[in-house]
Amino acid sequence: MTSAPGISVRSWVDLGLLALIWGAIFLFVALALRELTPFWIVFHRVFWAALLLWGVVLWRGLAIPRRFGTWAAFAVMGALNNAIPFMLITWGQKSVESGLASILNGAAAFFGILVAALLLRDERLTARRIAGVLTGIAGVVVIVGPEALTGFDIRALGQLAILGATLSYAFAGVWGKLRLNGLAPVVSAAGMLSGSSVIAGALALFVEGAPVVPQSAVTVGALAYASVIGTATAYILYFRVLATAGSGNLLLVTICMPPIAIALGALVLGERLAPGALIGAGLIALGLLIIDGRALGALRRLAGQRRAA
Repeated sequence: MTSAPGISVRSWVDLGLLALIWGAIFLFVALALRELTPFWIVFHRVFWAALLLWGVVLWRGLAIPRRFGTWAAFAVMGALNNAIPFMLITWGQKSVESGLASILNGAAAFFGILVAALLLRDERLTARRIAGVLTGIAGVVVIVGPEALTGFDIRALGQLAILGATLSYAFAGVWGKLRLNGLAPVVSAAGMLSGSSVIAGALALFVEGAPVVPQSAVTVGALAYASVIGTATAYILYFRVLATAGSGNLLLVTICMPPIAIALGALVLGERLAPGALIGAGLIALGLLIIDGRALGALRRLAGQRRAA
C-alpha cells in the first residue's frame, strides 16, 4: 500500500459518497433477501452494472480489449473480486446482521496486506503494518468468538463466509496488480463485472434453479441500488479516488462504512448488535488507523509540540 497523499475537497466528497454507498449496500442486500435467493441477487448486481459500465466505455470512446488473455484475466478478477465474495457475503447475510457483515468486511484490508506480502516483492510487512493487522485480527476474533470454531451453527457459518469473502478480495488485489495494469479503470471494471456475471449466472442457475421475477417494489429498488449505485457508480468513484488521492486514503472508506451500515440496520431493520461486535469493530477500526499511519503521526507531532513547549 502506498503512502497517502493529501486529499482535495473533491476527493473528500468522493470518499464520503463512496463510504455512504458501500455502507448502505448491506441494507439493500438484506431487503432483497426477503424475496430472492443470494446467488441471483449477486447476478443482478453485477450483470446490470456491467451493462451500464460498457455504456460508459462506448460513450467515452475507449478501446475494448480483444486479446483472449485480457478477457481471461477479467474472468479471474471477476471471480475473485465480485462473484465469490459477493456470493459469500450475500449468503452470510441470511443469518448475520447487515451492520455486522459490514464490520467483518473490514477485515479485507488485513488479509490484503498479508496476501500481498506473501506474493508481491514490493509489498513489505513493516512493523506498523504488522501491528495494524494483529489489532484488526484481534477484533475479528472478538466478534466471531471461539464458539464459531466449535459450534458451527448457521450464524457462525455466515460469519465465516463473510471472512472468506475478505480473503477472496485479498487475492483479487494481487491479481489485479499483476494482470490488469495499463487498462482504463472503467474498462477493467466493465470487463471484470462481465466475467463475474457469467460466473454468477451459471452458479445461480446450477445451485438455486431458475430465477424468480421479483414482485415487490422494495426488492426491485434494492436490486437497482445494488447494481446501479452500489456497483457501477461505486466503481467509478473508487477509481477516481484511487487516481486523485491514492490507495492509502481508500482505507478511510473501510473505516467509515460500518457506522453507516450499523445505523441503517438499526433504523430500517431494527437490528441491535451485541457489545462484543461493537468492541471488535473498534479494534478493526484501530487496526486500519494504525496501518494508515496518519493518526499516529499526528499524535507524535502533538507530543513533540507539548515537549517543546
